[in-house]
Amino acid sequence: MMTRILVLIVCYTFLASCNTARPFHQVKTENPEFIPNSIFTYYKDSSYPMFKSLKEKYQLDTIFHGETDEFKRILLLRHWIYKTIPLTPNGVVLKSEDNSAESILDDALKGNMFHCAYFMIVNAEIMNACGYMARVINADEGENNLAGQIAHHGTDEVWSNTFHKWFFSDAMFELHFEKNGIPLSALEIRDEYFKNKAADVVMVSGPERTPIDTTLDKYKRSKEIFTRVFRWIAWFKQQDIYSNWNNGISYMVMYEDEYFKTHTWIRTNGKPHWAYGTQYLVLVKDRKELYWTPNTITSAIKINGDKANITLKSYTPFFKTYQMKEGTNGQWKDVSGSPEIALSKDKNEIYFRTVNKQGVTGAEYHILIER
Repeated sequence: MMTRILVLIVCYTFLASCNTARPFHQVKTENPEFIPNSIFTYYKDSSYPMFKSLKEKYQLDTIFHGETDEFKRILLLRHWIYKTIPLTPNGVVLKSEDNSAESILDDALKGNMFHCAYFMIVNAEIMNACGYMARVINADEGENNLAGQIAHHGTDEVWSNTFHKWFFSDAMFELHFEKNGIPLSALEIRDEYFKNKAADVVMVSGPERTPIDTTLDKYKRSKEIFTRVFRWIAWFKQQDIYSNWNNGISYMVMYEDEYFKTHTWIRTNGKPHWAYGTQYLVLVKDRKELYWTPNTITSAIKINGDKANITLKSYTPFFKTYQMKEGTNGQWKDVSGSPEIALSKDKNEIYFRTVNKQGVTGAEYHILIER
């Protein structure tokens, strides 16, 4: 009897020791897709002088004061631009001194009117100044302009941390396009136009995302007419256009799909676009390269006993710090890009995010390590 008891005790002790000795391992989790930036250049520092002056002079933070929803904040900023700058379909009455957002706004408040390229500049600069990634694009019909349509258009895409995607956001007409409640990128709008002339897409306006049938300007352009201009899209390679401008010429990045190969990009003078055959036309075959993911984290993890060495990576313009919390109810705290984490539980849930210098946070990145 005593022998049997001793055997049971030894077996129990052995099994218990085996249980505590089980190694930790990483469990797969669902995280936002990480796509690196391999093409575009952006402002590296939010203290860029034009941003500081722009924010202070026009008190941009007060435009969305009290609003906690990030997407709504972006739309409120766009609404303010739309209400502040008068537009003209016939060109610029007075060209601003340096084409900066601040100069354009200064002149707009004097009653001067501007066309789309200037709205494009102001929208991009204000979004970037407030920490919301924006980039300028050119959209083009690619044929001689038909009556009432838009031959070509300077406009923007903005990165939404809320939806984790780029979306087309136009300050001149104060609108964007949505499908099933999701804002669409310029290339997605192009897809929808080619599919069925954007029949499944909703054109929305204002901070409340009100559906509209026509644009709010005097020309009342329909959704089909507006989306037609997305047949040719060129992204500026140098998105830091005022600190990295090449004698007034930007490299234009375009999607080299079947449509590009079988059609010719015609400007309104009836001739092929000047960029053909020059160094300034940059062709991209993989659309993911166009739609890289700002403020998004990926990682490499090495587990050594009861410690995890984590190396974080992100492409976050105006980057300030990474933050970490343990568990869904943990408190966020600043960490380095290569933290060492003590694995104190059988199940360790760790969350990371990026924070830029304007205080805007990126998507949460979840790591789960279990014994």
